[in-house]
Amino acid sequence: MKKLRWQLLIVLVALVAIGILLFGQQSQLEIVNPLPIDEPQSGGEYSEALIGQLRRLNPVLDYYNQVDRDVDRLIFSSLIKFDHRGLPQGDLAETWGISQNGETYNFSIRPDAVWHDGEPVTSYDVIFTVELMRDEEIPLPEDLREFWNGVEVKDLDEKTLQFILPEPFTPFLDYLAFGILPEHILGGLSAEEIIDHPFNLQPVGSGPFLFEAITSNNGEIESIKLGGFPNYYGKIPFLETVIFKYFPDSGSALQAYQNGDVMGIGEISIDILPQALKEPQLDLYSSRLPRIVMVFLNLDSPGAPFMSDPEIRRALMFGLNRRWVADRIMGGQAIIAHSPIFPESWAYYDGITQIEYDPQAAIELLKKAGYTIPSEGGQVRSKEGVALSFEMVYPESELYASIADQISQDWKKIGVEVTTVPVPIDELIEENLDSRDYEAALVEINLARSPDPDPYPFWHQAQITQGQNYSKWDDRQVSEYLERARVTLDFDERVRLYRNFQVRFGSDLPALLLFYPVYTYGIDFQVRGVSIGPLYDPSDRFNSIVDWYLYTGPVDIDTPPVEVMPTQTP
Repeated sequence: MKKLRWQLLIVLVALVAIGILLFGQQSQLEIVNPLPIDEPQSGGEYSEALIGQLRRLNPVLDYYNQVDRDVDRLIFSSLIKFDHRGLPQGDLAETWGISQNGETYNFSIRPDAVWHDGEPVTSYDVIFTVELMRDEEIPLPEDLREFWNGVEVKDLDEKTLQFILPEPFTPFLDYLAFGILPEHILGGLSAEEIIDHPFNLQPVGSGPFLFEAITSNNGEIESIKLGGFPNYYGKIPFLETVIFKYFPDSGSALQAYQNGDVMGIGEISIDILPQALKEPQLDLYSSRLPRIVMVFLNLDSPGAPFMSDPEIRRALMFGLNRRWVADRIMGGQAIIAHSPIFPESWAYYDGITQIEYDPQAAIELLKKAGYTIPSEGGQVRSKEGVALSFEMVYPESELYASIADQISQDWKKIGVEVTTVPVPIDELIEENLDSRDYEAALVEINLARSPDPDPYPFWHQAQITQGQNYSKWDDRQVSEYLERARVTLDFDERVRLYRNFQVRFGSDLPALLLFYPVYTYGIDFQVRGVSIGPLYDPSDRFNSIVDWYLYTGPVDIDTPPVEVMPTQTP
């Protein structure tokens, strides 16, 4: 018992000592406020080098000049814009509705949308812009003009308008991403007068940035200055000023960055990519362009009857070293293509079969089809006297010559002989593709400003003779998928139909897909908040520009002070 009492006494003394120690430390507690949180602040000037020349800052006149479209993207608004998946989002349009038959579209314009001069944006502005796009004097593709000539547009009131289509056409929303012009400034002028009007160098839009000044030297425009629009209906940009400077080539644009004259380079082309990668403070952003490089195969070619056999086409695909082309010839600025619908699009099916480079598999397919190397010598496979030999035309350029040469070498390894023929691009389209007078054609298909995939023009039976079904792919099941997908309003049904189309395409291979080119954009590390998704036009790189910022600062937060225990030293 005495021993137990003695042990209890020791425990009691220890507890008292611990209590005294804790009390002493409690008296030393510090009361501090939380560290300030930095958030983006308004202000600052961002400058970017554009390669090319400014012509006219007018969205109905910029179709053929990319650097004009880049600037117009910041100055002008459209009814609809698209996210990185190609899904429509409201811009000037606050809401819209579609009739059950898919022929009538009603749009309501945001009540707070105003022009940079303070006038309200109205339905009359939209109708005025559509009327201009119908005019023969406006430099637009003829098929686009014909499209708008077939659409009725009318105002329901100052902020509501209606489009009436001659028949259902679900991709119609794609056509509403055009920049809208102010009717109160340009109304009453003819198209010819608008083309040469001073407005084109002193534009008034309704976008997040407004025109401030142009700098020129000896009659040539050197730069344009934009300022943030304080009455913009959307999120007000952090950047106070955006300046675009014009340069004749990529090399001079990179030099301007190195000299500290600009903070961004509109496009990092392949020729300056190695130097750009060495710039420690230049952040590079890459994204897929809306283009596909492919080899069209004429499935009904008298000179190459074997093209009609899907197994021969599959062998040709196995024999293509696309990775080499993408990495070595394209400098890594390409993404291997597995579908005629772009990756990350809402319609893309990622379960499609991917064919990788496998020359041995290609040879086995050719042997199985009866094509062998002649015993009398030679390297070209043949069957019943028909050699696996054909001609491939390609656009006349150094880049495409390199790609065509690599393809020829790849196919030679599996016993297929290809003669490559350079042709001026206009001639290739008119005399080879349009007339279907070719056996194989290496081409690039540009699907810019088409977020809705709508593969109908290139792969439907009805396009075999007069349209763009250059391969003459005659598949009734595919045609039904594409017909239904462009008229149904059921989103899930469209996804299913395009999935079926892609599976069928991957199985039959009416064309050999090579790669999607990549767009690379350079911005100094000081510019933060930058994000770039898949592009449907290079100007889409500015989709998030209202979030870009140069400065940060502390933000006052009403948070109770925090008790911090001081560090004890032994």
